[in-house]
Amino acid sequence: MRSKKLSVQLLTAIAISFIFSTLILGNILIFVKIPNYIGMTLYNLFSLSAVILSFIISLLVLISGKIRYLQHITDSVQNIANGKLGHTIEIKGNDELSQLAKNINYMSKELESKFEHEREIESAKNELITNISHDLRTPLTSIIGYVDLLRKNEYKDEEQLYDYLETIYSKSQNFSQLINELFEYTKLTSPDLKLNFTEVELGGLLEQVIGEYMPILEKEGLDIQKSITEEDIYVSMDVEKMIRVYDNLLMNAIKYSMKPSLIKIHLQIVGIKAVFTISNQTENLQVQDVSKLFEFFYRGDKSRKEDGGSGIGLAITKRIIELHGGTIEADYKEGWLTFTIEFIVKE
Repeated sequence: MRSKKLSVQLLTAIAISFIFSTLILGNILIFVKIPNYIGMTLYNLFSLSAVILSFIISLLVLISGKIRYLQHITDSVQNIANGKLGHTIEIKGNDELSQLAKNINYMSKELESKFEHEREIESAKNELITNISHDLRTPLTSIIGYVDLLRKNEYKDEEQLYDYLETIYSKSQNFSQLINELFEYTKLTSPDLKLNFTEVELGGLLEQVIGEYMPILEKEGLDIQKSITEEDIYVSMDVEKMIRVYDNLLMNAIKYSMKPSLIKIHLQIVGIKAVFTISNQTENLQVQDVSKLFEFFYRGDKSRKEDGGSGIGLAITKRIIELHGGTIEADYKEGWLTFTIEFIVKE
C-alpha cells in the first residue's frame, strides 16, 4: 500500500484553509455593515486581517497533529542521541513522517544490537585476556623454573638433566600450541576473514582424514567403527579449515577416550542435511552442560589439564562450522560423548 504523501496532505490543508477563509470573507461582506465613521480603507484592512487570521488558524488546526508528531520524532531522536538506544517511536499514519519514524526505529534497534554485540565482544576479550594470562603463565613459569635449575647446575645426574630438558621441551610445545591456536581463533573472528569455498565430496574427505589417524589410533589402543554412506555428499566448504575441524574432533576423542575402547564415526544424509557424528567413551567428563565444551579454555576433564589440551580447539571447531553455515552440538549419555555436525547438502 502506497503511503499518503505528506505534500498532498499539506496542499489539502491549505486548500481547506483557503476555502474557509474565503467563506469568512463572504460572510463579512454580506453581514458586516460599514459604519459611517469608518472609511472604506479601514474596512478593507479589517476584512483582509480577518481572512488572513482565519486562514492561519484553520491551517494550524488542520496540521497541528503533524506538528506534534514531528516534535515527538525530534524528541525521540534526541533521546537516542543521548544514549537511549533501542528507544522506538509510535507509528502514526502512513506518510513520510511515519516512514521516517520506522527508519529511526530500525536505526535505533540496529544501534542497540551493535552496541550489545560490541559489549559482548569487549567482555569476551577481557575474559580471553584473563584466561590467556593464566594459561600462558603456567607453562612459562615451569620453563623459567627448570631453566633456572639448569643454569645453577642443580641436578643430580645425567638422567635428571635429561628429565629437566624433556619437561622444558614439553612445556615449550604446549606454550607454542596455545599461541598458535589463539592466533588462529583471532583470524577466524576477524570481520575481514575470507574462506576459500570449493565443492567437496564429504565422505571421501572424511575417509582420507580417518586413514591418516589410523597409526595414532592403533598406538593408543583405540578402534574405529565407521558407518559412512556410499552416496556422494557434496558440500561447499573451505577444505583446509574443515580438515582442522575433523583433526580437532579426532584428537579430542583420542585424548579423552577410555583406553582401550571404541570410537564411532557416522556420516549419513537426513533430508537436505549431511549429518556427521563422532562418539567416544570417557569416564571423567566433569561437566553438567556439555555446551560449555565449546567455550574458551574450558576442559571437560580438569585432571588432564597438562596433557597439551589448550581448551581452545573446540571453540575453533565451532567457529569454523558456523562460518560454513552449519551447526555443531555435543551430547553426553551413559559414558559416551558425541559431537554432531550438520550441513546443508549442495544440490
